[in-house]
Amino acid sequence: MKGEPGELVCRAPLPSMPLRFWNDPDDARYREAYFERYPGVWHHGDRIELTPEGGIIVWGRSDATLKPGGVRIGTGEIYRALEVVAEVLEAMAVGKNDGHDTEVWLFVVLKEGVTLERALTQRISNAILKRASAQHVPGSIFQVSDLPRTHSGKLLELAAARVVNGREVDNLAAIANPAALREVARAAGLDESHIGGARP
Repeated sequence: MKGEPGELVCRAPLPSMPLRFWNDPDDARYREAYFERYPGVWHHGDRIELTPEGGIIVWGRSDATLKPGGVRIGTGEIYRALEVVAEVLEAMAVGKNDGHDTEVWLFVVLKEGVTLERALTQRISNAILKRASAQHVPGSIFQVSDLPRTHSGKLLELAAARVVNGREVDNLAAIANPAALREVARAAGLDESHIGGARP
């Protein structure tokens, strides 16, 4: 529907679609990645919006959405708000579930020599509040030296979310720097035992 964000799907073949994954002889991982959510329909994993003027807004990954207080927000909105905080080189927001609600947890990589002290934590929160909303403001902020990413360099928010919620992390081979998952757990004071194979 125009004017409302929705899932990007493709009902007909698209030239840029990958044909298969490496080391996936029966295409099980390929089907799981793109065709599991809507059987027989390519699900790309992005949220888009068709504007009344005929344009398209790409809001970012649909698996990178959080629902603190029942309000759906995109992690990209948090990252854009942090562009004015010069000390933050990179950030990753994940949802920490307590069984009733989701709290935003933010992991930040800071410039060399900078420590996440109280004043900087407050400036980060204030920037997010001013440039996004109160729902976007993280309940906890943690400093790390690295963030987990794929071999192509994309941040792995889902893997980090599994770590902070105490769930097993599967397919570590897809993670370029699995030791970063342990750092995420350590920074937040969480158990690392469910992160198999990620020890440096």
